[in-house]
Amino acid sequence: MMSNQKHMFSIWRSLFEVDSKYVPINALGKGSYGVVCSCVNTETNEKVAIKKINNIFENQFNASRTLRELIILRSVRHENVIALMGVMVTSTKSSFKEVYLVYELMGCDLHQISRSPHPLSNDHCNFFLFQLLRGLKYLHSANILHRDLKPENLLVNANCDLKICDFGLSRTFKDEGGFMTEYVVTRWYRALELLLHNDNYGASVDVWSVGCIFAKMLGRKPLFRGTSSLNQLQLIINILGSPTKSDLEFMVYNVRALLYLHSMRYSRGVHLVALYPHVDRLALDLLQNMLVFDPKKRITDIPAHKPLDLDVDSHIGEAKLRELIWNETLFYHPQVA
Repeated sequence: MMSNQKHMFSIWRSLFEVDSKYVPINALGKGSYGVVCSCVNTETNEKVAIKKINNIFENQFNASRTLRELIILRSVRHENVIALMGVMVTSTKSSFKEVYLVYELMGCDLHQISRSPHPLSNDHCNFFLFQLLRGLKYLHSANILHRDLKPENLLVNANCDLKICDFGLSRTFKDEGGFMTEYVVTRWYRALELLLHNDNYGASVDVWSVGCIFAKMLGRKPLFRGTSSLNQLQLIINILGSPTKSDLEFMVYNVRALLYLHSMRYSRGVHLVALYPHVDRLALDLLQNMLVFDPKKRITDIPAHKPLDLDVDSHIGEAKLRELIWNETLFYHPQVA
């Protein structure tokens, strides 16, 4: 057990057992992973967000997801990436079932902002996009694909500072031709190659997601709001137009996907200026270059950081996952190590 003195409190019928220096403020959210609340660190008077992950080894996917988050956020430090400030468990290495992740506290997320009645000026959109691209460039140069970029995973504070969060689906990559599996991402922000089950993808999948996020900021609603993968693909074609032969050269060996595309209803597409008549033309040009069918032709960034080697196999057993997660917690408790 970590040596810090603990205390308990309840948030949304979930019992928190954390270091006594953390005093609860209010509940922030809950999901399949557990519950998040805000607290104040009485030693520093700093406000934080604490996420409790329940029964972490009950589901191997969630355990692997947590481990990836721990490894990445221990390894990266950037103004536009959420900071992991601490990790707590409440039992021994061989028996702990819950993990508490302590993050810097942000006010809301970009999804909440886009749904609010408050106006979102061009300056706001530009500033948010600049920070998102700045953080993404750092991650890509560190060898990290986020793979689940969406407004809910972009946290914002009262100063309009933006930070990327939720790295449970992230992977590292070697190059644009790297083989990837286990892709799970919100459909509305999913790139064409992923809708077509093309496993050879790279950093450009994140760029497509940024384009969809940018479009939501400009129009205050999702650009491609598909109800299924098939419907999502048709919506993309309806707006961008049916892909040409050169657009699909990147998946020339995926015959099944090509036949599937050719069977879909033809569309000439829609000019983005018709969708966003009051938006600056340079902004629309950037958006157009993000939402490109061929991932190799999408606008990209330039690496500028030491790559991270993230080797987390979701099929490893509980004992190994338990050991690796425990070792990550020791990074925040050197006195125990």
